[in-house]
Amino acid sequence: MQFERRKYVFFALFILVGLLFAVRLFYLQLIDDSYKEAANRNVVERLIEQPHRGLIYDRNGKLIVYNEPVYDLMLIPYDFRQVDTAAFCRLVNLSKEELIKRIRKIPNPRKGGVIIPQLSRQEYARLQEFLSDFRGVYVQARSVRVYPHQSLANALGYIAEISPKELEKDTTGYYQQGDYVGKSGIEAFYEYYMRGKKGVQYVVKNNFNQVVGAYKGGKLDQKPQAGSELIASIDLDLQAYGELLMSNKTGAIVAIEPSSGEILALISAPSYDPNLLSGPSLSKHFAELLQHPGKPLYNRAIQSRYPPGSTFKTVQALIGLQIGALQLHDYLPCNQKLVGCHGHPSPTNVLSSIRYSCNPFYYLAFRRIILQEGDDFQHIVRNYKRWKQYVESFGFGRHLGIDIANEGSGYLPDVDYFNRMYGEGRWNFSNVYSLSIGQGEIGVTPLQMANLAAIIANRGYYYTPHLIKEVSALGGPLPIYRQKHVVPIDTAYFSPIIEGMEMAFKAGTVSWQAQLPAEKQDIVICGKTGTVQNPHGEDHATFIAFAPKQNPKIAIAVYVENAGFGGVWAATIASLMIEKYLTGDVLRKELEKTTIQKSFSPKKY
Repeated sequence: MQFERRKYVFFALFILVGLLFAVRLFYLQLIDDSYKEAANRNVVERLIEQPHRGLIYDRNGKLIVYNEPVYDLMLIPYDFRQVDTAAFCRLVNLSKEELIKRIRKIPNPRKGGVIIPQLSRQEYARLQEFLSDFRGVYVQARSVRVYPHQSLANALGYIAEISPKELEKDTTGYYQQGDYVGKSGIEAFYEYYMRGKKGVQYVVKNNFNQVVGAYKGGKLDQKPQAGSELIASIDLDLQAYGELLMSNKTGAIVAIEPSSGEILALISAPSYDPNLLSGPSLSKHFAELLQHPGKPLYNRAIQSRYPPGSTFKTVQALIGLQIGALQLHDYLPCNQKLVGCHGHPSPTNVLSSIRYSCNPFYYLAFRRIILQEGDDFQHIVRNYKRWKQYVESFGFGRHLGIDIANEGSGYLPDVDYFNRMYGEGRWNFSNVYSLSIGQGEIGVTPLQMANLAAIIANRGYYYTPHLIKEVSALGGPLPIYRQKHVVPIDTAYFSPIIEGMEMAFKAGTVSWQAQLPAEKQDIVICGKTGTVQNPHGEDHATFIAFAPKQNPKIAIAVYVENAGFGGVWAATIASLMIEKYLTGDVLRKELEKTTIQKSFSPKKY
């Protein structure tokens, strides 16, 4: 009996305890919200930390581009639903309509999007104490680019907020609305290397939108990784000097180190301060630059298409020698009934024709090239195609492959062009002879002409011109810029061309004012002048050169629009650049001053 009573007592206690637990659970779940509220008070939020974009230095270690912190005001639409929007609009100085418009642009309502970009430190400090009043609103730190030297704008390019189209094309999922990407120049070409790797931080927030701690002690956090640093091939001092020389002018300068293809200076004039396209006023400044009559956003150094003029005679001579249409000691008369020329000794051979830039010599030389082995249409077409292939091997009529976008290819007419113009079988040498002296349908970029100067300096080879000599993540340039390109011209044929270019500079078509000072006469400059016919006004001046003659350190091309004969101002600018780069200073101060002040443009920009 006693055992039975104990059994019932234990059973009753068990039932009672179970009932008590059930009642308590019912109370907590359906009546008492305190635990639910406590859980809701703490929310885990995933925050993206933007990495620092890679810095850029010049070839001598001078800082060209660095970062400055700014703050983007971010908003998560899903969390913003219960917020006093009127108070928020007053705080950030936005109308309700504008706020709604910006919120609608955020693609994912559960992820943050930029509402106000690039707050300054002062603006951030003013808003910071009030942000906890607005759920779903937070600040994300990032950086904008700063250009301490106000130089190299077209080459560097700029960064701006990613566009919807760019977001659609991003198959990696790296970018989100509000991110900044390279839009042009080096900033765009090396975007992958410079952007870095984003960090992730998980934080716990209370119902006042205040961070109360790191989630799981920060074990899941990932620190951002800064982007790769770039070392540019640019010599910043030479670049700034070239920009100064091109003041009040329209045109371009490109200087290359022949042995590597590294670009020492890339100047397009007129230019602009790259800081104009960094910061909250980017859109305003971009629109102003777009409307500027001098078109400073247009990179003439790599995009403009000019006839090469007489600088192209170097190519014609090399091709003629290679295919046997010319011999080194062929003397051809300066017959001005064929094509106009200027007074100089006649007849000329290859060397002296370069020295004096004899037009009839190259008329006759090109005629031999095109009519070699026959003057019927079949031979003309075959010979023209062969000539075009040789010209293309020098980098003309195609993109060279510089490491910035929007490079122009120039233009080299093919057989189909002349067939369309005159009819198949109805054109001959008389329709193409203007190409003999770099006029007519041919168009080249200043970059291509500087590369030609480098090819001649190297006696027959080149490396693709490039602006970045080292990406820190790679320990050098991109692999494609280490590949050597050899033109199909025997090395021996470059000697008379180089001798002719040396004589052209010393006692040929180059003006006396371009000569180096007596103290620096040991530097041998080899150059070739060009005057580009311009039907719309004064002729354009062009000049290519390299120096010193042995073991060349610099090859250069200069184009100055409306400056007339290339042997004067284009050659002067080139010689000043060469003097500056090879010796570190310029002794011809009066000439330097005159060159800087000289203007050929319709307006001073």
